Amino acid sequence: MKKINLTLLTLVFSLISSSLFAHALWIETSSTGMPGKEQSVKIYYGEFVENERDSVSKWYSDIKDFSLWLVGPDQKKIQLKTMPGVNYYEARFTPVQNGKYTLAVSHYAKELGGTSRYNFLATADVTVGKPAGNSAVVVNLVQFQKQENVPAKVNKPLTIQLMLNKVPAIDKTIKVFSPNGWSKELKTDANGRILFVPPFPGRYVTEISDQDKTSGDHDGKPYTETWNTASYCIDVF
Repeated sequence: MKKINLTLLTLVFSLISSSLFAHALWIETSSTGMPGKEQSVKIYYGEFVENERDSVSKWYSDIKDFSLWLVGPDQKKIQLKTMPGVNYYEARFTPVQNGKYTLAVSHYAKELGGTSRYNFLATADVTVGKPAGNSAVVVNLVQFQKQENVPAKVNKPLTIQLMLNKVPAIDKTIKVFSPNGWSKELKTDANGRILFVPPFPGRYVTEISDQDKTSGDHDGKPYTETWNTASYCIDVF
């Protein structure tokens, strides 16, 4: 009987883990902006590729207690106030100068999945005017960056770099999702980059789940590994 109960418990943890891996936080906002014009930012939790955006009341653990940060061209980092909607949290900011703005979320869920800790990360970049060079900054432990300094276009090569601990992440599997269900898996190269040609216009999301086998203590509970699930949202015109 004990063996059966242990098997069932293992299965439950496995199902919980599978559900968490499938779910992610992501940030949706226009990839371009204008100085002096207010911009809306929305944070969702669910499965982008399935167009599944969970009701805020059903978000896992304390994910809704995330903090949203904005880093502007002047490298100043400020926290944005968020307000709940039905299936998202919304924030607003007004760019004051040309350059690249980075929005970022990083939140360790309070509850463990078995002995696994979960870190939900998300970033999105907003280009205002014509910034000189690629001025995006690395804010999160795991973070994507678009390399081209121009808006992404349909049928034009698009390069995205993955950073892990501020270093290019090599040989990592990245998933790319389009708004109509198209998806692709790619491996990062020696510079932590992936290249693909977006076949459709709309909002794309890239995702990765990276396992860190370092153990530790989280909110008074021991864990044996951390899963860092990161997303990046970009508009293709």
